[in-house]
Amino acid sequence: MTGPIRLGAGPLATGDILAIARSDAPVVLDDAALARIEAGHRALEALAAGGAAIYGVSTGLGAGVDTRIAPDPAVVQRRIPPGRAVGVGRPARRDEVRAIIAARLAGLCAGRSGASRAVAEALAALLNQGVHPVVPMTGSVGEADLAPLSHIALVLLGQGEAEFQGEILPGAEALARAGLAPPPFGVKDGLALVSANAASVGAGALVVEDAARALRAMLAAAALSFEGYRAGIAPLDPRAAALRPAPGQAEAARTMLVLLQGGDLARPGAARKLQDPLSFRCAPPVLGAALAALQTARDSVELELAGAGDNPAVIAEDGIALPNANFDPTHLALAFEALGAALARAAAISAARIVKLMSPASSDLPRFLAPVPDGSTGYGPTQKTAAALLAEIGHLAAPMPVAVLPVADGVEDYATMATATVDKTAGIVDRLRLLAALELIVAAQAVDLRGTVALGSGTAAILTAVRILVPRLEADRPAAPDIVTVAELIASGGLEAAFTAQTV
Repeated sequence: MTGPIRLGAGPLATGDILAIARSDAPVVLDDAALARIEAGHRALEALAAGGAAIYGVSTGLGAGVDTRIAPDPAVVQRRIPPGRAVGVGRPARRDEVRAIIAARLAGLCAGRSGASRAVAEALAALLNQGVHPVVPMTGSVGEADLAPLSHIALVLLGQGEAEFQGEILPGAEALARAGLAPPPFGVKDGLALVSANAASVGAGALVVEDAARALRAMLAAAALSFEGYRAGIAPLDPRAAALRPAPGQAEAARTMLVLLQGGDLARPGAARKLQDPLSFRCAPPVLGAALAALQTARDSVELELAGAGDNPAVIAEDGIALPNANFDPTHLALAFEALGAALARAAAISAARIVKLMSPASSDLPRFLAPVPDGSTGYGPTQKTAAALLAEIGHLAAPMPVAVLPVADGVEDYATMATATVDKTAGIVDRLRLLAALELIVAAQAVDLRGTVALGSGTAAILTAVRILVPRLEADRPAAPDIVTVAELIASGGLEAAFTAQTV
């Protein structure tokens, strides 16, 4: 467990969400955030008491906005989550649930939701006491994640189901075992709990962090492939990037050069060819474009974590409840679509390098990197694995439809499908990690078959990290366990730690 994350003291980063989600970092609501929450709640209570028409408080929701109702939190707000708990499909993982709750808490800390302090503190208690609602992930169309957030809110009502200490329990029992009780609901708490896009934002934060590790592994794999292929490093020259400063290209080239530093590829004549295949030469612009897309996705998530997506938003200092469209995350959906497309390009050149390393006509190495020419298959069959991963990545990189079925009696006639877009991008990252692991294994075999070559300090560390887990291939054996093991090293950050220690 890491140190506590203070919510509401300043903008949250995706790394903060990662710490809460996967390292069980406790959360603390900052005093300034609590003051904002209380001020917003008091302002909303005053508006409701004065008879103002407030969406979701004194009116119905969606198509029911034209229906005036009494702003009774004991009735109106407590019926909002059950009526919208319509999620189906796979349940969110434990880390996803924690990330979603943390993202919603970040929004409440802005003080614009009108939520009560009791409900905000109850959400924080779920994280700190390890009560994780069961959240089906299909049901949001990306205009506020009503369905998944409603399943979380159900537990605060003592309903639904939650995981506690490894056991799935009725919501009320999970709270009781954790020493918690359902909080009283205030004048807008039901709506505040299910509003905004915390499912796509919280899950998106995890995807961003996972994609960052997968991309750094791709850069490491590309560098090791350069070593195994004996590729020319001229395309990595900073002067090349300066001639046409495409987004991320200089950073990608610099990273690879640092990994190769100290090796003999920098010597004149070390490269086997004047011009290598594009999958080698184009590594800096392709991986650089992916790095740039990753930064855009990170920025989109952190914008949401720092903002207020509630409708209506309570502007306490002006005494108003302001209708708005800040629940629409088109920018986030587009950023993750672009990230998925960029990662698919990175996957394409990785798969091409894998094939080139195994081709005697291209690499001057034994066919399929088999150590002896006795009919062994070597790593040849893994080309099928690479092909399958690349095809699935390409399928997931196809964009979500821009036209979605109008719902809520036609009132909600546009949707981003942001949550589904984030989810399919997560699927791309999972497969990219496996592909990076495969390239690392194949490149390591190519380096070993080269005989005596002087590697860069970074690529030498990468080779060592791979070889600790995956022995050199001397006779045909199952490659699947090796691929999974290296992928797990990437996911844990262990690969990056291994080569970073040698290149700082």
